[in-house]
Amino acid sequence: MPFRPSWTRLSTALAALVVITLPAAASVSCGGSFDAFRAAMERDAVARGADPRVAAQFFDGVRRDPAVIRADRAQDIFQLPFVDFSRRLISRSRIENGRRNAERHDSIFNRVAADYGIPRGVLLAFWAFETDYGAVQGDYNTVNALMTLAHDCRRPDLFRPQVLSAVELFARGDLDPDRTTGAWAGEIGMVQMLPSDILEHGRDGDGDGRVSLKSSPEDALLSGAAMLAGYGWRPGEPWLREVTVPEGFDWALSGLDGGRPVAEWVALGVAARQGDLGPADLQARLLVPQGRRGPVFLAYPNLDVFFEWNQSFVYVMTAAYFATRLEGAPVYLAGDAELGLSDAEMRLLQEKLAARGHDVGGIDGILGAMTRAAVQAEQERLGLPADAWPTRELLDRL
Repeated sequence: MPFRPSWTRLSTALAALVVITLPAAASVSCGGSFDAFRAAMERDAVARGADPRVAAQFFDGVRRDPAVIRADRAQDIFQLPFVDFSRRLISRSRIENGRRNAERHDSIFNRVAADYGIPRGVLLAFWAFETDYGAVQGDYNTVNALMTLAHDCRRPDLFRPQVLSAVELFARGDLDPDRTTGAWAGEIGMVQMLPSDILEHGRDGDGDGRVSLKSSPEDALLSGAAMLAGYGWRPGEPWLREVTVPEGFDWALSGLDGGRPVAEWVALGVAARQGDLGPADLQARLLVPQGRRGPVFLAYPNLDVFFEWNQSFVYVMTAAYFATRLEGAPVYLAGDAELGLSDAEMRLLQEKLAARGHDVGGIDGILGAMTRAAVQAEQERLGLPADAWPTRELLDRL
């Protein structure tokens, strides 16, 4: 059934429906007393257009949730190397369930393809990884989660505007601060969308007059497709292809930065494992998520859309690869991929890179895009294969 907010809150909200213009970042400071922060956020919501009665109803009873902070700090899975991470997330049952869901919801996937040009494998991959096709949507109170993360000083500028968007969803009758639940980071529904994305991209796919992302696959899939399109998806173009490269390939040509037309990659001996590499003038980048001895991919502009959904490199590469599997691609050639560094070793490496003037985006033990770029630069300087994969040899040399 579609979500129905409690009547007391809903009647107040609908009586004073307003549109809040979201700022780039709210003016409320993070940290300190949570009660003072909650009061400041309520004043900020009113200052930015919310009816005072709506704001009072929304923030009444909001609590800080320590479990949200624990979940935010415990994301060790993103420290796994690509092969381990992808094998953990991609199972035979997820592939089979993906194919069954593609058949079951064929009409909505056809509509998505016609309206937005999003391949069904891409949406299925996000649907699978975010909630196991809607089965596990999270049981955290959404408003408490958003307020907790907005109050926390790690990423307040990301979550304060989401709180204001949640106020507007409440005013529309599409969110109940008491009952709406979802992921620990405040995402709601089968494809896990934040309030701002729901406001901008929420779609009524089943025609019942509501956007029910928790209970309606049609609404969730059409909304997810609208969000991907809004992020800049380019219809008719690939996003990822597994490739092979010749012996003696210059790995310094790989990486997220730059890129070159497909024709130039072909001239360098890069070949698709299945199918072709796409139009000769299409820009692409060569990515080796676990070093030159592991799987090798050519990535296209559409991969950037995956990074708009989630900024973790290993998550994005796994989701993009899984989408190709759901579209019929073979299992990647794992090769003899080198093991990654331990958490302590990665942090030490990041410290060494930062000491040499590289911006690694924080000493967090995660091999993100900025750390990869720094690793590749040091590999080139030291005369090592510049595949952006950190090894103990590199750590020792530094």
